[in-house]
Amino acid sequence: MTGGGENGDAPAIRAVAALNDDFRRGMYAYCRRVGRPVSRDEAAAQVGISRKLAAFHLDKLVDAGLLRAHYAPVEGARRVGRAPKVYEPTNTPVRVAIPEQRHDLLADLLLDAVLAHRPGESATESALRAARERGRRLGARERDDARPGRLGAERALTIAEAVLAGHGFEPRRDDPTTVRLRNCPFHPLAVRAPELVCGITHAFIDGFLTGLGAPTTQAQLIPTAGECCVRLGTRPDR
Repeated sequence: MTGGGENGDAPAIRAVAALNDDFRRGMYAYCRRVGRPVSRDEAAAQVGISRKLAAFHLDKLVDAGLLRAHYAPVEGARRVGRAPKVYEPTNTPVRVAIPEQRHDLLADLLLDAVLAHRPGESATESALRAARERGRRLGARERDDARPGRLGAERALTIAEAVLAGHGFEPRRDDPTTVRLRNCPFHPLAVRAPELVCGITHAFIDGFLTGLGAPTTQAQLIPTAGECCVRLGTRPDR
């Protein structure tokens, strides 16, 4: 779950907070279990509270993105007047990891590598190429959106900071020409296969800088305990 310009974990945290209540948790579990729209009366009966209180809690689950509501006839109920408000799960996955983990991105990159594998290419070569191409496309889209013109190193690093923050890298600007990435969003998989995963990370970020059109910047592999293995900075010859 993601959300606009806010921390990417914020909607998930709100969803988890909404479930930190026995009544809401019970009604949400029931909605998932029955596999059909559930009325306020039915949800109230399941957890033993009034219809009015159930409506309050169900709407809180809607606000948190866990349920969606609409008006429809209730299965097996006698139809009198307007169709009641019913609720059903959104099937939106809720994941909270602090620091942020993006195993979905790593899996997506590896799937790209499998689907685009070329004859004579090793699995690692295919993965690095797929990661670099994905990063290049991301950088090109960012350039098209921002239209920054000719990019100097500091401006390029500022753009990279914002984009990589959205991917869970927790960038920190130590000085105008250096960006450290304090979090590895692929941890702990990077511990199992550091050469492969760090190589994919480097290729992805290097490709991003290429697509962004930032020749004065570079992504370097600088393994640092507790941080991402990649560091961004200016090219010494620029």
